[in-house]
Amino acid sequence: MADSARDATEILADDHKAFLALVGSIEGEPHPAGRRELADTLIAEIMRHAVAEEMFVYPAIRAHVPDGAEQVRLDKAEHQEMVEAMKVMEDVDASDPRFMASLGRLRELLVEHASSEEGEQFPRLRAHVPAEELREMGAKVEAAKALAPTRPHPMAPHSALFHKLVGPGVGFVDRLRDRLEGRRTG
Repeated sequence: MADSARDATEILADDHKAFLALVGSIEGEPHPAGRRELADTLIAEIMRHAVAEEMFVYPAIRAHVPDGAEQVRLDKAEHQEMVEAMKVMEDVDASDPRFMASLGRLRELLVEHASSEEGEQFPRLRAHVPAEELREMGAKVEAAKALAPTRPHPMAPHSALFHKLVGPGVGFVDRLRDRLEGRRTG
């Protein structure tokens, strides 16, 4: 159930912390099967987070934050790099050296992304958007995460319109595939 008392920036900052904790768990997991299970959860959670950001937070940044359009452009480029790293992780065995190399790259991208958002963008968003609107956005973010895709789709556009029109269908197919394949996604 969505916690509508929390604003979008709080929810997304908590996600960042959870992602980095999962990366640490994967790095410390000695068994490939355990790494795969944790990675599947990490990938699904990052995808849910990214889609929700692109649907609701980025349009608000673009509309309300000075130089917001440029910030959103940079964030979408970071999302694409993350998707590409996650796709490699998804496509190779967890014992393959490429898996851990992609995880390392993903960690770098997550740290950079979280630092930029939490240190610069979120404070600017809070300064330009009323608290009540940020809480409403938080509820929308939580709802979007529930329907979002759970797998990386490198060819999908990073746009709010795409996610609103096509994303729920893609998310449904991803969740169906997850169940059929026994993939745990959180």
